[in-house]
Amino acid sequence: MSKDCNDVFCFVVARCAVSPTGDKLYITCPSQNKLLTLAKDGSILATFMDPALKLLTGLHVTPAGQVLVCGRDSKNIIQVDSKGSKKLATLATPMDGVENPHSVCYNRITDSIIVGQWHHKKILVYKVK
Repeated sequence: MSKDCNDVFCFVVARCAVSPTGDKLYITCPSQNKLLTLAKDGSILATFMDPALKLLTGLHVTPAGQVLVCGRDSKNIIQVDSKGSKKLATLATPMDGVENPHSVCYNRITDSIIVGQWHHKKILVYKVK
């Protein structure tokens, strides 16, 4: 493994999640503000970066294959396409009460997104429309 931190393989994995079909692995790399999508064999299928997403922490893949990512320092939650290459939507921002999102998950029974925050005692719940 390379010691050059500009190399894509020199990163700390914050979170990982598997696609519903099991063919993709999504990995957040907070130090480089990247979401990597890997194939089963470990090859990189996509690298996602967005200037509006900083310090990627939380990651969740819904049963429908929607990829949800928290930007702790950017104070937002976004949805990325299942290929892991394109932003589809911003789901929550500070205007919605998000301060330092650290974890995210989707509850299909209640049709809501649940957000845990760094250094906060509140868990946020957003009903999906």
